Amino acid sequence: MILETPEKVSQTSITLDVREIEPLLQAPPMDIQPFPAAMITLKDGRTMVIREARLEEAPLMLEYMSQVMKIDHDFYDIVGARVYAEILGWYRNRLKDPYTLVGMIDGQWVGFANGRLMNEKINISLHTMALARGGRIGAIMYYTKAAYAFDILGQDEWWATYESYNGWHRWGLGMAQPSYPWPEVQHELGGAKVYYITKKYWNTTVRKYLQQMVGADLIRPVPEELLAKNAQITAVPPVEEI
Repeated sequence: MILETPEKVSQTSITLDVREIEPLLQAPPMDIQPFPAAMITLKDGRTMVIREARLEEAPLMLEYMSQVMKIDHDFYDIVGARVYAEILGWYRNRLKDPYTLVGMIDGQWVGFANGRLMNEKINISLHTMALARGGRIGAIMYYTKAAYAFDILGQDEWWATYESYNGWHRWGLGMAQPSYPWPEVQHELGGAKVYYITKKYWNTTVRKYLQQMVGADLIRPVPEELLAKNAQITAVPPVEEI
């Protein structure tokens, strides 16, 4: 729409540098404490390191998820598509205050968990994936990011929703998570119900449930040689084995 100006102007057009527009398109970032790397011993004796993903790893992660999108069972197709978009949103600065965690065993990427901060009080859980079967990797990644939200960031609530029957059974039902009234409160993943955990419920119940499922606890700090061994993704499991 073009309207005549109500006053004479010296310039009838203004040229903007896209670098001036970019701050308007990105959400103002919060001051988030980085995730401190942790390690855990799996039931088979192997050690998994959980660390923050690096931005330069995003293209490899996107390529992997593009293959996951083609799996037409257990909702991997929609999970793969949404995780692809979330990784890309993180990569292109189009996701507000995200965190992206990877589980690593001897340089192989075996676990994924991500989310974002709605605000200082509420953590939005997005997705959790085990890229390799066995070892309860998915449970460990879920536990790790929930512990990050409550124990390190000091947030008050954790909001999750579920796209698969397995996810709902293990986490929604398993942790007896209550849900907010729907449709008044909706999760950003498709507008589904929000299943939430409060900090008090985390401390009294959920932490213990997840620790029992995981079978061990996170250990910090991670030795430098182990961090170095898992500093970059050198291998990924075959997508067919998911």
